[in-house]
Amino acid sequence: MKVKSISLLFISTLILLSLNSCSWLHGLFGGKNSSTTGWKYNSKDNGGFVYKDNYEQPTGPGLVYIPGGTFVMGQTLEDVMKVNNNRPRRVTVASFYMDETEVRNIDYLEYLYWLRRVFDKQNDVYHKALPDTLVWRSALSYNEPLVRNYLRFKAYAQYPVVGVSWEQASQYCKWRTDRVNEQILIDKGILKHSPDTQKGSNNFTTDTYLTGLYKGEVKNNVKNLDGSERAVNWSDGVLLPSYRLPTEAEWEYAAYGLVGNTTEERIMNKRVFPWDGSWVRDASRKHRGEFLANFVRGKGDYSGVAPSNNDGGVQTVDVHSYKPNDFGLYCMAGNVNEWVSDVYRQASFDDVSEVNPYRGNVFKKVVIDPTTKEPKKDSLGRLVYTLQTKEDLKNRKNYRMADNRDYIDGDFKSTINANSSWLQKPSKKKNMYNPSAKELTSLVSNTARVYKGGSWKDRVFWLSPGSRRFLDQKRATDDIGFRCAMSHVGKRSK
Repeated sequence: MKVKSISLLFISTLILLSLNSCSWLHGLFGGKNSSTTGWKYNSKDNGGFVYKDNYEQPTGPGLVYIPGGTFVMGQTLEDVMKVNNNRPRRVTVASFYMDETEVRNIDYLEYLYWLRRVFDKQNDVYHKALPDTLVWRSALSYNEPLVRNYLRFKAYAQYPVVGVSWEQASQYCKWRTDRVNEQILIDKGILKHSPDTQKGSNNFTTDTYLTGLYKGEVKNNVKNLDGSERAVNWSDGVLLPSYRLPTEAEWEYAAYGLVGNTTEERIMNKRVFPWDGSWVRDASRKHRGEFLANFVRGKGDYSGVAPSNNDGGVQTVDVHSYKPNDFGLYCMAGNVNEWVSDVYRQASFDDVSEVNPYRGNVFKKVVIDPTTKEPKKDSLGRLVYTLQTKEDLKNRKNYRMADNRDYIDGDFKSTINANSSWLQKPSKKKNMYNPSAKELTSLVSNTARVYKGGSWKDRVFWLSPGSRRFLDQKRATDDIGFRCAMSHVGKRSK
């Protein structure tokens, strides 16, 4: 009897501990009480306010996590071009994600295939996205095999896409955002696969789904505490932030990859390139003397002497060529230059913020259809945005303009503008010349975008992450590609 009593007591104790343990777990993951009101979260008895803790952003397809920090941004080599457009200054960059490699031909072909399938009756959409394969043509060089083969032939599938303008690269980032988020909803069992029903403007985009303009083929919607159902909200933490072009600061910070040179917040060795040392050959015993990037070695020397041409290629090479930097990113020097999101200004280093420096902010708002009172969609199925108005900005203290590409550098606060009244009025003074607006323009405009990294046709100087050049956002070349980035939100476990 005594033994039986002890056994029953032991079992009862285990059950009680188990119940207490379950209660504790419930409190940790779903039943926390508000520290403001004492009300229990996620309980319909208290009105149903939903709060789920412990969110950690998943890493999107193709991305590598880049922990933020401070670094000295700017020129590290002698300014041989004498442009003085990137003096060193210390800045801080928040954590973000970056593509492990440059966007490949196979990646871009997948985009083109989707456009042709969804917009089959709107050929202009597909043709507008096509890379310019004629960038390979040269009046005095035989590159016709590349014109025909580089984008589509399987042998080049893993090579970086080129002939893509800044505008085309930006559109690719938007498309990639929508496809990744659509797949997340399918994997979560929210939506069904529905490629055949998505035609024209009736296709999934993240924004139209979140605003209720795209319904899709629902499998299982989210259940509210009261038993009703709804689509996924942004606050649910299910969908990922947008893929986008990295800022110049993000790109440069990621390229240096100084984590291997840092001890307790002290950078022991600064870098000239994405690797240690001021040279471009591997110093390790196993690979000593091999090149660390794809670039022009000297006049007329694009590959080296066969069979030891370890440069890897006359033009571009596979995106996984050469060693990755300390962040695990490939070809952050050489192979192809890469578009970044910034508008080019020679003196940006004097103007931009010390935290997440960037020139290119254009603040917009969603256009509301006056008839339906719902957000308006365009022919691609995306929401239509317009610049914020003076009415929107009148009570703002932190910014006064919607288009800030000229802020400090070219606006009325800092310089004479081509639209200034004194330029429009004829001078009363004899022999006084007032220039026209056309005469005050240059190659540097609000459509001039920065590109960085050096390429297969560049000399060593341009391999340094601190170097920078610019090109109009509508133009494309045979030596500029791109890679995507994504903002990081919230905390991340170490």
